[in-house]
Amino acid sequence: MNVKKNSGWWMALLGGILLWAGWPTSPLTLLLFVAWVPLLHLADTTSSWKKFFGLSYITLLLWNVLTTWWVARASVPGGISAFLANSLIMCLPWMAYFFTRAYFSRFVSGLALITYWMIFEWIHLNWDLSWPWLTLGNAFALHPNWVQWYEYTGAAGGSLWILFSNVLVHNVLVRYREEGRSTGYFKLAAAWVLTLCLPIVLSLFVKQQLTLLHNKYNVVVVQPNYDPWDTKFAAGKEEMQLQELISLSQKQIDAQTALVVWPETAVPYTVLEDQLRDNLFLKPLWGFLQNNPKVNLLTGLEGRRLFSTRVSRYAQKLPDGSFVEGYNSAALFDSVSVQIDHKSKLVPGPEVLPAFLGFMGPVFEKFGGTMGGYARDSSERILQTTNHTFNITPAVCYESIYGDYLSQFNRKGANLICVITNDGWWGDTQGYRQHMQYARLRAIESRKWVARSANTGISCFIDPYGNIVQQLPWNKQGTLKQTVAAFVSETFYTRYGDWLFRTVAILALAFLLILIYKRIVQKRQSAQKPS
Repeated sequence: MNVKKNSGWWMALLGGILLWAGWPTSPLTLLLFVAWVPLLHLADTTSSWKKFFGLSYITLLLWNVLTTWWVARASVPGGISAFLANSLIMCLPWMAYFFTRAYFSRFVSGLALITYWMIFEWIHLNWDLSWPWLTLGNAFALHPNWVQWYEYTGAAGGSLWILFSNVLVHNVLVRYREEGRSTGYFKLAAAWVLTLCLPIVLSLFVKQQLTLLHNKYNVVVVQPNYDPWDTKFAAGKEEMQLQELISLSQKQIDAQTALVVWPETAVPYTVLEDQLRDNLFLKPLWGFLQNNPKVNLLTGLEGRRLFSTRVSRYAQKLPDGSFVEGYNSAALFDSVSVQIDHKSKLVPGPEVLPAFLGFMGPVFEKFGGTMGGYARDSSERILQTTNHTFNITPAVCYESIYGDYLSQFNRKGANLICVITNDGWWGDTQGYRQHMQYARLRAIESRKWVARSANTGISCFIDPYGNIVQQLPWNKQGTLKQTVAAFVSETFYTRYGDWLFRTVAILALAFLLILIYKRIVQKRQSAQKPS
């Protein structure tokens, strides 16, 4: 084998492996500070944009598959489609960088790459095919003490940290190759060491004093542990599941219990949301709350609403000519009433598809969602306990990886984040572990407690500094009870959300406009040259 001839392919494979090896829940997070260097090297040594596109696609596809392979456990065609599409989209900032290098210095081109990648991450947070699972800033979920400054920047700050480190490392290596141990080399190396260390040191000084509303009530989190592929949605077992949820909750309730939290779709029955009070199946639930009038219950449920006309593209026509919308919802019950928030950040494929991908609906029908697609709320709705203890940010499953989205609840006065999820679709894989760890970043960004109820695990409590206080392991039925403080402090990130992404987006657009202008000028000059 001609190793030199195939070095590009080896470098592409190395990049993908480094990205995977540094990703949660691996303890090798430091690898991410150099994981992009192979691609940066390939951009320098590859003359053909087509070849560079192929090599970068290999790196990104390998990262996607090795890190999120568990997605395919629910649907192999859906998982493969997600891997191929997401890797393709990820190539766009790298191709922009490849062309930018012809017009700027190596270091400035690296800064342009940072802006290109970050504008990609921001777009990937906000469109219908959103899949921000691999946002680089999520990588520090295992190390909350490194990123206490997320209360200012959110996960965007972590993305900037990783990208800037890689650009510096690449420049250090090139400077050493070109000049040896020169003064410029040592300055760049020192800048890289400072880049690695300074954010961690800053984390020691940014833990603000929190304003306490109260700390005398406890929250009970329930983990029923029903297999979503077998027991959870099996016909005839709904009543048993509801009774068991009530029984598990009742064992932990005491005089100071203000809130009980059940997981996503814990109510194993599709209900009409305007008839919850009269639903016979829910009578035991109402009875449980009437026996415990000081307790509120937050639970996931799959709801429907009927309409005489089509009110959205998600509405499905019924045989009688009426229309029905379906929702994946968080519902807060007290002994006489209920408040509902419909999940807004829907999982691409199983829960929502852009209109132009509607033909793929049957592929995702068994993917843990609904073929027709869920409808969503158009605004954030805080769920306020009627016992005046908590204003809840309801994060249904996938919503818990959207820092900016959850910050909008906090701006409206929320003082507790409740994550309700069903991660059992993915089995005993890295998927549910990564998902739980990401919630630690939401706690830091908002400086709020997180109560997390997961059907099959991991259920836990997370304090405002990202520390896991209690947890129930995977595949175990049980409950947790924790005295939870309600803090009313507002962080910089709570106030301004993804301001860093927005700022960098302006710089990215500036780079792109300059790139387009220079390429147009270059083509005109080439056309004017005599043949």
